[in-house]
Amino acid sequence: MTAIRLAATAAAALVAGLFAQGSWAACYIVYGADKQIIYRSQLPPVDMSRPLHETVPRIAPGGTLVFSLDSNGCELEIHNLPRAASKPARRDAGERR
Repeated sequence: MTAIRLAATAAAALVAGLFAQGSWAACYIVYGADKQIIYRSQLPPVDMSRPLHETVPRIAPGGTLVFSLDSNGCELEIHNLPRAASKPARRDAGERR
C-alpha cells in the first residue's frame, strides 16, 4: 500500500512541476497617459521582480503596463519610452531564446 501511495505522490509532484511555468509573458505593452502605445516588445520594460506600482510610473507616468501570454502583434516592436527609461529589462542570463 505504501508503494502505491509513494507512486501517487511522485506522480502528483511531477504533474505539478510540469505545469509550473515561469513568470515570463510573451508580449509586454505600455500605454502612455494618453492611451497611446509607447512600448511593445517581448522583453519586459521594467524589472518584473519589483512591484509594478513602483516601476511602471518611472517609465511612463500615468501609464499602464499590459502583458499577455499571446505574442500576436508583438513582432512589430515599439520603443517610444522616455530616454531615461528606454532600456528594457534583460531576461535571465541562463534563459535562451
